[in-house]
Amino acid sequence: MQHFRWGAALIGAAMLASVPAAAQKTVENYKPVTDKELQNPDPADWLMWRRTLNDWGYSPLDQINKKNVGKLRMVWTRGLEDGFQEGTPLVHDGVLYFPNPGDVIQAIDAKTGDPIWEYRGRLPKDLADYVNAPMINRNLAIYGNYIIDTSADGHVFAIDAKTGKKVWDTEVISYKTGVHQTSGPIIVDGKVITGRGCEPLGGPAPCFITAHDPMTGKELWRTRTIPKPGEKGDETWGGVPYEERRQVGAWHSIAYDPDLRMIYVGTSVTSLAPKFALAGNDKTYLYHNSTLALNPDTGEIIWYYQHMVDHWDLDHTFERLLVDTAVTPDKDKVAWINPRLKPGEVRKVVTGIPGKTGIVYTLDRKTGEFLWATPTTYQNVVADIDGATGKVTMNKDVVFNKVGDRRLVCPGTTGGKNWPTGAYSPKTGLMYYPLQNACATMTAIADKWSRKVGYGFASRASITEGTDKLGTVYAISARTGDIPWKYEQRAGTLSLVATGGGLVFGGDVNGRFRAFDDKTGKVLWEINLGAAVTGFPIAFAVDGKQYVAVSTGPSVQGGALMVMTPELRVSKNSALYIFALP
Repeated sequence: MQHFRWGAALIGAAMLASVPAAAQKTVENYKPVTDKELQNPDPADWLMWRRTLNDWGYSPLDQINKKNVGKLRMVWTRGLEDGFQEGTPLVHDGVLYFPNPGDVIQAIDAKTGDPIWEYRGRLPKDLADYVNAPMINRNLAIYGNYIIDTSADGHVFAIDAKTGKKVWDTEVISYKTGVHQTSGPIIVDGKVITGRGCEPLGGPAPCFITAHDPMTGKELWRTRTIPKPGEKGDETWGGVPYEERRQVGAWHSIAYDPDLRMIYVGTSVTSLAPKFALAGNDKTYLYHNSTLALNPDTGEIIWYYQHMVDHWDLDHTFERLLVDTAVTPDKDKVAWINPRLKPGEVRKVVTGIPGKTGIVYTLDRKTGEFLWATPTTYQNVVADIDGATGKVTMNKDVVFNKVGDRRLVCPGTTGGKNWPTGAYSPKTGLMYYPLQNACATMTAIADKWSRKVGYGFASRASITEGTDKLGTVYAISARTGDIPWKYEQRAGTLSLVATGGGLVFGGDVNGRFRAFDDKTGKVLWEINLGAAVTGFPIAFAVDGKQYVAVSTGPSVQGGALMVMTPELRVSKNSALYIFALP
């Protein structure tokens, strides 16, 4: 294992990121991106948020491998915009496109780090009055000649990938509804698919998923995640007036199966929480905390599976991994199994850890049938899952029944899992996840503030009793649910990427960026970047040479994790780092 440090002077010098107007250039010899390429991308490219439509976060590149990763060196760095930094680079034909906070997009020569062009959106001055953390921009889409993104103020827009000039701009909904679009688009069969979060003050209006025409920006369909009166699911809200239903967002990633032609998206909590303050603890309030399968042509919900009824802000919006695998859950290690499941049967599944509870769920992705589920980090909110039906029973001992109730809830609002992503390697059949040993002491409250923001509890985070190690990385078999290795450390862990070289790269809130052996979890290489590694790492190649990219900066989740490890101190420097072999 090798450790590296460099001084503040080097990092500070990289902060001159902006491209002056006079220096704007054009991407030469640009090749338009097709649906065929998105469904089977060149191994050298990274063309969407998790590289492929199945959300694997896996690069087949193997030039950097277990034997030589110890020689990895930084080859260039570039400063990024101030603000919450959770960006994912796209790479196409040697050009890197990066989404900065505040609707700033940069095109950079991926080999040299030289800037090509920069786009800067114009945002309303009062945006922060309506939208919580509006500047986060996790990912872009690339299609045809366009870079497509969602804006912080409720728009979807396209810019020319060659010049950075805006081509079209469509308002999806007014930012004054509290809509927030922290995760950008995915391209599905020639459609721009986007989800969004929705603040409680906006009511049900901003809670929806949309499809737009990538050439014109015309809206093609809109699917609400909160049913209207008379629609399927309305009966689950216990008579709550439609205008008082709120916050079922789809604010994270989207996956797509082009063979089954189904979009898979997760939804968030709903307000109010706790549920005794809404229509009672016995209602399910669809479609919150669910996996939805949608028709890409119409947006129709084909099936849904609800992972839990929320009382504690435990979202289930995170990535869904689409895997074809023999399903043979280990009865001695997996908590809940469908009794009808035939061991060894090959299934098309949607699997992984979709929510903050840290529970792995595996569903049939054609029908939504529950197959198996099991916890990872300690949780005490789900008491049981009926294997035959998939129905989830909450632990009554941690459910709030009245104002003043105090509960130790594990995990807390930071989650065992949160937006930092996992990865899947087809070489090992393992899923890799950054998880936290976290709990919270929560007290049910009732005041004007809680009604306004939708959360009727006060919360104090803590590390799970019995350990002083907050961060973990788990390796989990998609076939059996077995956990062949687990890595634990004091600092909270962040996003991962797996590669064909037998490596899993990932960072933490203490500034460390590492390469793990994908079969054993052994740390093979490590570097100190001096700031929280909040970006989504990727691997790409230019002229036959492999690179690894990751970014640092502040984030909401990073700050929340640092509260539980107050002795750890890092800078708030936002920068992009590129590594390669000598």
